[in-house]
Amino acid sequence: MMEIGKIINSMEKEYFIHNNGDKYEGDWKNGQREGKGIMYYKNGDRYEGDYKNWAKEGKGIYYYNNGNRYDGDWKNNKFNGKGIFYFNNGDRYEGDFKNGQKEGQGIMYYSNDSREMGNYLNEQKIGKHVILHPRGNIETRNY
Repeated sequence: MMEIGKIINSMEKEYFIHNNGDKYEGDWKNGQREGKGIMYYKNGDRYEGDYKNWAKEGKGIYYYNNGNRYDGDWKNNKFNGKGIFYFNNGDRYEGDFKNGQKEGQGIMYYSNDSREMGNYLNEQKIGKHVILHPRGNIETRNY
């Protein structure tokens, strides 16, 4: 992948300033982002983690400028594998992701102390879900 921008070398780090204002700081191999790095996006988002062939690949954390955060596995610039997505309202999802979406088994922890366990496909709830409420009540729903 060809990126247009400017490489800045210093004694300690190497930076790549993209023409759109994004900035990469980290490891390089054969002229590509490869290894550990941090990408600072012009909109205030930030990614810290592994890169391979310019893409987010491996383990990493993406911080959204609205307070949301994803911490987990990446493949080809998308959430892929196991991860935790933290919502800015205090909710969080822990489970499987595929192509940037909830897919597979997961648990949704809500800020009201309830939690919901079940399966997802393309970000949608599917099959039987079990909801545990804070006072011990158990509810099941089929999707």
